[in-house]
Amino acid sequence: MAKPFTPKIVTANALLEGDVVYLTADDRWTRAIHEAELITDEDSARLRLIIAEGQPEEVVGAYLADAAPSPDGPEPVHFREEFRRTGPSNYVHGKQEALQDV
Repeated sequence: MAKPFTPKIVTANALLEGDVVYLTADDRWTRAIHEAELITDEDSARLRLIIAEGQPEEVVGAYLADAAPSPDGPEPVHFREEFRRTGPSNYVHGKQEALQDV
């Protein structure tokens, strides 16, 4: 029996800056996971990944990541995606530094 499909988001790294980015429903790349398109069926997920992989001038390493719906938009399910979303944890800088003021 096939494993049931879990919701996904398309994520990659921005080519020039290296930042983690997410594909939105209107085909933009955003650094905010809550703006990412939450994909709920396997065929759509495959198609969205193909679209992402076809943008080598903007992103590298595109893949599908499991996500869960929340009132504020998609949330990561696995530690790896949470780590990528918040950035390195060795000291506060970049995304983590910006969140301190919030």
